[in-house]
Amino acid sequence: MKWTLFDFKTAKEPWFEVATELYLKKIKPYAPLDIVRLKTISVDREESVQKKKFEEKALLEKLSSDDFIILLDEKGKKFDSAEFAKQIIKANESNKKRGVLVIGGAFGVTESIQKRAQLIVSLSEMTMNHLVAEVMLLEQFYRAQTIINRIPYHNI
Repeated sequence: MKWTLFDFKTAKEPWFEVATELYLKKIKPYAPLDIVRLKTISVDREESVQKKKFEEKALLEKLSSDDFIILLDEKGKKFDSAEFAKQIIKANESNKKRGVLVIGGAFGVTESIQKRAQLIVSLSEMTMNHLVAEVMLLEQFYRAQTIINRIPYHNI
């Protein structure tokens, strides 16, 4: 299954680019994964609904009914790495053509995006910035691939 990660990254950090490239190279032999950085707008906290609506429109333009969507959200279900790998297997075995990982914007995503997701995942109960969340997601996606393919990386 082909995979796409959608995010609304606004910050640019050299360490992030290095980490992202590292994990994309590691993932490549197991699962084709593209990262699509969607545009967002800068607003005050009071205008968070406007920002979420803007991001919803940008994301919906990229999604298809043939997508298996895994949304990252602080209120999502928590998995250990082996359980997360099982969720990736479920996605791969679904009748969907593409697996989609979504990291919402700073204020989260709209309810309609949540309803489109087949799975909502929380990486942690801690709050983290989007760059850290994306690197953590990429590492866990790579770890899932090594678990699925029985590659020695994940120590049980």
